[in-house]
Amino acid sequence: MDHITDYQKERSLLPKNKFLRLLKEVIGYRPRNIQLYKLAFIHKSGTHLVSQELSVNNERLEYLGDSILDAVIAEHLFENFPDKDEGFLTQMRSKIVNRETLNYLAIKLGICNLVVCRMSNGNHKSVYGDALEALIGAIYLDKGFKRTKKIILERIISNHINLTKLQSTESDFKSRVIEWGQKNRKDVIFNSFEEVSKEDNTPVFISHIHLYDEIIGRGIGNSKKEAEQNAARQALDNPELNTHSE
Repeated sequence: MDHITDYQKERSLLPKNKFLRLLKEVIGYRPRNIQLYKLAFIHKSGTHLVSQELSVNNERLEYLGDSILDAVIAEHLFENFPDKDEGFLTQMRSKIVNRETLNYLAIKLGICNLVVCRMSNGNHKSVYGDALEALIGAIYLDKGFKRTKKIILERIISNHINLTKLQSTESDFKSRVIEWGQKNRKDVIFNSFEEVSKEDNTPVFISHIHLYDEIIGRGIGNSKKEAEQNAARQALDNPELNTHSE
């Protein structure tokens, strides 16, 4: 799915029963506080599609859901890998909660059908992952931590994440680039900065990786971390890393 359609922009205007049906397909139950869940799907860029007077969006719920998701995943990994050290557990958690994985999970769950957003650029599909985190925040406020944990583990992790396969999946590209620089005694510099998208007036982060006077990797993302990982991914395919290797 490369863009947000006009149909998706109008999701907040759907009849109550239709919204509840779509939401139930995602979370498996009928919520108590419907407005709380509607808020979870309003991206910052879609604020004025809903209200011309109030700044309503899912950023606060996203912040809350992000923290809860981290805690649930950390405990789950701690219990499932009793013999692994802190470094392994941290890397595994990062693979699950990184933006790419969250976007994938959001689309698999059907959250992409509920997002209210003005963005039309395929590079901004992270709005789906943001909405997933906001939804988790909404579930927590509506149902409490125990129910939220159950939904995360049973409807999301068990159905869509293979922990065995995930162990062999590479995701921390930045660390690999830094390790290469240390091993070969080269100064690899990450230069990251923020710009405002002219298309929808939302912040975008850009990262360049410099080796000597040359840019060996470029990346863009909705966060500094995402932009750096994307730049590092590109840098690892750059022949300069082999050319300068000792």
